[in-house]
Amino acid sequence: MLKSLFVTGTDTDVGKTYITVGLGVVIRKMGIDVGVMKPFAAGRAQKKGYKSKDIVMISKAVQACDPENLINPQFFPIPASPYTAWKNLKTKPRISTILSSFKKLSNLHDMILVEGMGGIMTPILKDYYVTNLIKEMKIPAVIVTRSKIGTVNHTIMTVKMCNIYKIPIKGIIINDFDSDGYKIKELTRDFKSLTNVPVLGSIPFIHNFTNASLYKIFKKNINFKLLLK
Repeated sequence: MLKSLFVTGTDTDVGKTYITVGLGVVIRKMGIDVGVMKPFAAGRAQKKGYKSKDIVMISKAVQACDPENLINPQFFPIPASPYTAWKNLKTKPRISTILSSFKKLSNLHDMILVEGMGGIMTPILKDYYVTNLIKEMKIPAVIVTRSKIGTVNHTIMTVKMCNIYKIPIKGIIINDFDSDGYKIKELTRDFKSLTNVPVLGSIPFIHNFTNASLYKIFKKNINFKLLLK
């Protein structure tokens, strides 16, 4: 069985969902039965189907139609971390449910792409963060970062936290949607040198979100051989 992957980010809004969608499209086209999961989601609920818009996108990408209670065990109707949602809504994050749902999904598919929430130190409970969840799932992380100034600091901190929690890192993906950011060649050089983590590639700003377009862009720009090794 292939190793599942946890797609985490250096911050919120770095494009984790879009990267997960693109990875899912290519992995499925490679003939791999890939499932998806977003343990916690937050925001405004969709009126039809899955409550989370992110779940709608990533499940469509891999053509998965698993039950919502497995793909997204907990949805918070406010844009906040699980910890803040718990404090505001009095709905406690259920870690055991998340882990059992992940186990069930793992039995249904060859691999699972798990999309995290916010950055790697997003709090879920007091003294329990996204890092703790990845550790308990026993899967490697893919770090999504951006090209904007400040990304080196955020990426180094994310890598350091993975090292502290002994989370294996498959690599870094640069989401190059900032027009005023670093040059990708220079950023790739610096990430490799400063973190000792491979850079799997960079994704340019995407205009066309059809599966055919995503497949072409991700297949060309991401080192899938290294990702799935």
